Amino acid sequence: MKKLISTLLPVLLPVFLMAQAGHIMQGIGAHNMSMGGAATGNALEVSGALHWNPAGIAAFDGKTLSINAGLFYSSPELSSTVPTPGGPFSGVTQDDRGASVMPALAYVWNKKDSKHHFGVSAFGVSGFGVTFPENMSNPINMPQDMGGFGRIESDYMLLQVGFTYAYEISDQLSIGVAPTFNYGALELAPNPLSSPSMDKGYPVADRASAFGFGGQLGIYYRAENGFRLGASYKTQQFFNDFEFNNTYLDGTAAPNVNFTMNFPSIISIGAGYSKKMFDIAVDYRYVNYANTDGFEAEGWTQTASVAGFGWDNISIVSAGIQYKGVNRLPIRVGYTYSSNPIKPELAFFSTPATAIIANAFQLGLGYEFTPQFTLNAVYHHGNSSGSTSGPLLSPMMVSPTNPNGAIPNSEVSYKMTTDLFMIGLQFTF
Repeated sequence: MKKLISTLLPVLLPVFLMAQAGHIMQGIGAHNMSMGGAATGNALEVSGALHWNPAGIAAFDGKTLSINAGLFYSSPELSSTVPTPGGPFSGVTQDDRGASVMPALAYVWNKKDSKHHFGVSAFGVSGFGVTFPENMSNPINMPQDMGGFGRIESDYMLLQVGFTYAYEISDQLSIGVAPTFNYGALELAPNPLSSPSMDKGYPVADRASAFGFGGQLGIYYRAENGFRLGASYKTQQFFNDFEFNNTYLDGTAAPNVNFTMNFPSIISIGAGYSKKMFDIAVDYRYVNYANTDGFEAEGWTQTASVAGFGWDNISIVSAGIQYKGVNRLPIRVGYTYSSNPIKPELAFFSTPATAIIANAFQLGLGYEFTPQFTLNAVYHHGNSSGSTSGPLLSPMMVSPTNPNGAIPNSEVSYKMTTDLFMIGLQFTF
């Protein structure tokens, strides 16, 4: 069986750890997250407005500071099956990674009676990691000298800083613009982007970092009868290469590798309605993965590494309602739906795709200690709505009739849940 597994699984790792790259946080800050992330068409607080529609900050007068921090938990589960002479060999590995911190800092200001509004933000817009321990009962996680890949870990974060300007064309209509600057860090062990050595296996990479830039435009309309409309376009965030320094497991140097991974462009449109007792917000987003470096290509290179992940564009629907009938205690409920960018025939390239959450549910509230100070809190739970699965793929089996190199009677499958606890403080000066 060892020889057969060594034949069937030599290329599992080159795509394993990158599945979560490009994960888009559905909301920013406790208030916006509790509304399902909806803010493009109804700017209820500063963090959501700065992130989803820069024109929305025109809804706020004076100076407002929002500070948020949350603990994010994910529970990926990875399964794999390979054929053997004695029958299928299958196993499951559970992730044992702990919590990740998700920060959000926002500040907006304008002078009294001024049509000019300004804002600055620092948001953790993407962050993930997996830790799948060595597992003798799961083909993927068997030790490297037995044909598997042993313990597999990844760690990724993306911090985005924005400088926002909005102008009130009228009391109802505003426009906004925001240049964005990004810092990303990625650590992989073993390195999924390097071609394997025949005698030393896969190398381990150190933490690599990259800087990126982009921008966002928005328009926002507030009718006197309470209806709200908004739209925004956030450009692709263009990064320089991640430059990985590699080391083989025996401690010797391995060839270094560079990889470009941008963040996708996002079109958002939204609508809302606000009155004394209720605020309602609904957003639709279109995420352009198919034209983003790092995601648009698919298939194998001539050295048996992966050319790209072949992700499709996705749609996201965010909705939330806030009830203000309890004195100083607004209560919020939110829901978010996201389509899956991964085609079944290419599911192998995105193993374990822990960024794919189909349904997310949020419950939040605030407590207004004073008109100037509010504490917000939210609990989020998400699920992948079943497993994403497809055949294992091998470049050794590529042919005109089998372009992806699918291995007969094999399967890779993954699913996950997520939980988030976040608290936010808002100060109005």
